[in-house]
Amino acid sequence: MTFEVIPRSAKFSDTVLVTGFHGIGYAGYWTIKYLTQKLEAQRIAFVDSETVSPVSSTIQGKLVTPYEFFQKNDVTIFKVEVPPYRNAEIDFYRNLSEWVTKANFREVALVGGLDASLRTDDSAYRIVHTSAFKPKEVLKDVKILEDEQIIVGPVAIMLNYFEAHGFPAYAILAYSSTDRVDPRAAVASIDLLSKCYGFKVDVDPLLKGAEVVETEITKQQERRLGRPESIYT
Repeated sequence: MTFEVIPRSAKFSDTVLVTGFHGIGYAGYWTIKYLTQKLEAQRIAFVDSETVSPVSSTIQGKLVTPYEFFQKNDVTIFKVEVPPYRNAEIDFYRNLSEWVTKANFREVALVGGLDASLRTDDSAYRIVHTSAFKPKEVLKDVKILEDEQIIVGPVAIMLNYFEAHGFPAYAILAYSSTDRVDPRAAVASIDLLSKCYGFKVDVDPLLKGAEVVETEITKQQERRLGRPESIYT
């Protein structure tokens, strides 16, 4: 399978790679999409592969392709706008992981969602990391994912590859709704990434979006349940 980063002259050495994907609550996807917009990161490269979905769109008149790299200072952001074909997902993310290990990144931060029903305290997330990654500063105080919990999808594919190849990587798994887009999960992930890498990102629009979603869900529940009629006041 073809996997080529274009242009080949793009520089990634000693930067941190941050990426996330379509999964539980769309936590990873919205974290990455929001960061690219609010940080005004510069688009520097694309991925060419047979798995590129036949989809494109525009934002502010600029063509948006399925897989793009952005940079802001020493942080590289990889945005997956449209997932690869289902039967090619494993090969695509393994090829991405192999490319990452050869591109001289300093470390990788993955973002995903974690079923909110598994929450046992008031934490907004858990982290999990490869043996080659040593949590420091703010990450030293973040709780590790509990034993026997299962990670699936692109985050799992990449973590497995990085662990096997001794590459420093970790994942932020934000507690998320499993049946809807969950902006609060993206807010939690962005908050932690901001502390790790010195971002300054206004998350108020995401919080307002969360309130809108939650209000609409409450209204729908009330309509389904109905209100009991009574002659008493």
